[in-house]
Amino acid sequence: MGSGTVFGLLGPNGAGKTTAVRILTTLLRPDGGTARVAGLDIVRDAPSLRAKIGLAGQHAAVDENLTGFENLEMVGRLYHLGRRNARARADELLGSFGLTDAGRRRVGTYSGGMRRRLDLAAALVARPPVLFLDEPTTGLDIRSRLDLWSAIESLVQTGTTVLLTTQYLDEADHLAHRLAVMDHGTVIAEGTPDELKARVGGDRLEVIIERVEDAESALVALAPLGSEHGHSENRTIRVPLLEKQDSIAQAVRALDRVGVGIDDISVASPTLDDVFLKLTGRQTAADADDEDTEPGS
Repeated sequence: MGSGTVFGLLGPNGAGKTTAVRILTTLLRPDGGTARVAGLDIVRDAPSLRAKIGLAGQHAAVDENLTGFENLEMVGRLYHLGRRNARARADELLGSFGLTDAGRRRVGTYSGGMRRRLDLAAALVARPPVLFLDEPTTGLDIRSRLDLWSAIESLVQTGTTVLLTTQYLDEADHLAHRLAVMDHGTVIAEGTPDELKARVGGDRLEVIIERVEDAESALVALAPLGSEHGHSENRTIRVPLLEKQDSIAQAVRALDRVGVGIDDISVASPTLDDVFLKLTGRQTAADADDEDTEPGS
């Protein structure tokens, strides 16, 4: 990982993401192997390494009985910044994370998004060159997630290197320069988001036909447009495309010639959801939760 980049770590629940973070941040001793962070060995150089890293976990580690300012000042004092420098750094970070107005309020009155921003600020008190974020936006509403994304992007622009674990694939796609997918404690794929999407395949034509009994006729009619044989699921036809350009118009003409009616037609590009499902055979927990909360479930 180069400085000023985000490395995303994806995987189903139980894949080993949090364990990997705990090992790399010296909170858990590895059973074997070696790893270096910021040029330091995570076991042999653990005391020195802790001064060069920041960690924000899945739950905001802030004291609800203190104010936001007092939380940050306390962290600064623990890093031996001295009273004056700790207070100045606390004020600076409150401003950077949009918490100045709430800085003298007790954290117990903060919203979930405000607590996460304060937790991220606390991880940055000592200006670490490497920051670990373990599912930092889990449970936040979309507005709070976007605010935290903006804060992370600002940090990266100033040269901070970030290792991010997340179950939100749109988050990984938006923030990460490179990604690794873990399953059962092993990295099973690595690359840029675009490289991983390319492994799934290119653009595909998706057609919803009027009658399910026309599926085979539709597949035959659309075969010349495909890079490989398409497949059907109920009334939905999916065909990997040879060429994206003019594909919808060609598909409409081909289906009209064989009398297949169309309810909907579109071209879809591969997403990280497709990558994740192909590599692990599972959805992310975030996607599964979304399905569980669908109306009528």
